[in-house]
Amino acid sequence: MAHLISFSRSRCTTVEESSDGIMTCTCRVTDNILDARVQIQATLPDLEIMTADSRIDHSLIEGMPTAEERLQNLLGVRIGPGMLKIIEGLMGDDPACVELAYMAEECCHGAILSLTKKELKKAPLKPEDSRDHFSKMVQKNTRLYNRCAAFSDGSTLLDGVDISQTS
Repeated sequence: MAHLISFSRSRCTTVEESSDGIMTCTCRVTDNILDARVQIQATLPDLEIMTADSRIDHSLIEGMPTAEERLQNLLGVRIGPGMLKIIEGLMGDDPACVELAYMAEECCHGAILSLTKKELKKAPLKPEDSRDHFSKMVQKNTRLYNRCAAFSDGSTLLDGVDISQTS
């Protein structure tokens, strides 16, 4: 009889803004080999990372204590374009660091997307008008580019938008 491999993963990212100008972003991943949480706090409106903490409840990945220490390298970084390269450069590429870096990046994506919700509510209802609205929104705020499927390369919302020509 063949052995069946079973794997499932649950990931949840939450963002909370407090009245004191602090944004708290939490990414939790639960799967067969890892049950962990990364939490980043950033100042508003400049999104400078003030704290980066983790909690590992279960892990089969070696090196988690080192990865947790390396999260502290993110302190002082401003959330913005190029976060993946910045986080990878500060944390390293061993398996535990890669996993926590992924979760830290998810926290940063959550922060960026949460700041766009007011603008998203202003979108026109007609598809042809909304496409222009969203294209202009990404041109004004390049931090949105590639942060979700709607604002990724190849999306019809970004037809004709040259991100390299935006500031």
